[in-house]
Amino acid sequence: MTQAYCVKCKAKREMKNEKDVTMKNGRKAKKGECPKCGTKMFKIGG
Repeated sequence: MTQAYCVKCKAKREMKNEKDVTMKNGRKAKKGECPKCGTKMFKIGG
């Protein structure tokens, strides 16, 4: 599991339901959600 910053909780948390995505410029990233509040999380270069 990947750690990312949750803007709503203002803390680093483990992402749940994470997926690998490729941005428009070709860079890799990870998309998921916060396990505590359910807010969407995003980490570039994950």
